[in-house]
Amino acid sequence: MASAPQAQGLPLFYNDLQPLSSDLHGNYRVRVAETAPFLARTHAVPVTVEEFPLIQRHMPIVFSAGDEPVPLALMGLNEGTNVFFDADGKLRGTDPIYVPAYVRRYPYLLARLRPDSEELSLCFDPTSDTIGAFDEGDALFADGKPTELVQQILKFNEEFEIAGQKTGAFLKELSEMNLLMDGEVSIQPDGAAQPYIYRGFRMVDEAKLNELRGDQLRKMQQSGMLPLVYAHLFSLGLVREIFARQMQQGNVAPQPAPAA
Repeated sequence: MASAPQAQGLPLFYNDLQPLSSDLHGNYRVRVAETAPFLARTHAVPVTVEEFPLIQRHMPIVFSAGDEPVPLALMGLNEGTNVFFDADGKLRGTDPIYVPAYVRRYPYLLARLRPDSEELSLCFDPTSDTIGAFDEGDALFADGKPTELVQQILKFNEEFEIAGQKTGAFLKELSEMNLLMDGEVSIQPDGAAQPYIYRGFRMVDEAKLNELRGDQLRKMQQSGMLPLVYAHLFSLGLVREIFARQMQQGNVAPQPAPAA
């Protein structure tokens, strides 16, 4: 149901990375994208804890399976399915939704150019059709110097990195408190012979949460951790809404045949 970005190689969405340079990209411009084709077949997007309050209104928030879980916003319940964006990467309908910062960051990324270096450099995916030597669009450099646009892009990416560190600390606390469990959602549509069951993700164990001591809960409240946990738990109710959208769009995966 939900898988984290690959630990090796390039992150989700990125096909290549190049450091942004005035020498090599002095004539590059950025143009507005009308669609996000890279999202068309993406069902789960990484998110940061700072986004939980906004995301929980629109999408379920779950955690990826594995030793290093990552918070994910579900845009679909099956691989290759996105109920919010169509096959061309165009937003479906007219209702506004919150687009995760991970999506809005693309095609840029702060990355280490050398494994032994702690310095992060602003890079971009050269395969993106939003950045290049275009005649139209906003310039990235003027007189060999970064424009205000580059400064804004850099600031957004730096803030994203800081939010990522906070998210890592949040997940570490959840794991150390042993509050994560394997998740399962069962949905029984009218007329279906058997329920649709979704697994492959992790979620907070409400029973263990309710068993915490008062001092532990106070610590979580004071640190801002407890509201984030409840934002995650409240958002799980949207799984059925995502399922309903998939049914409406004809994108529900076939059920396995009943056992004899």
